[in-house]
Amino acid sequence: MSKESKKMSIEESFEYLDGILEKMEDEDISLEDSFALYEKGMKALKETSAAIDEVEKKVKLIDDEGRTEDFDE
Repeated sequence: MSKESKKMSIEESFEYLDGILEKMEDEDISLEDSFALYEKGMKALKETSAAIDEVEKKVKLIDDEGRTEDFDE
């Protein structure tokens, strides 16, 4: 991600990915710039997916009796 020095939140990651998409949709973008943006986007997507997976592991469901269970689909 362009903000490698600090860990982005999931929301910030989505904004970053949206910005990459907007830049890639520009008709005047060069092929080289397009590939560079694609590479950054794929890296950001991988990191964002890992962050989402981590959050899902932490989510707990509370049943009717107040017990917690791991989140499963």
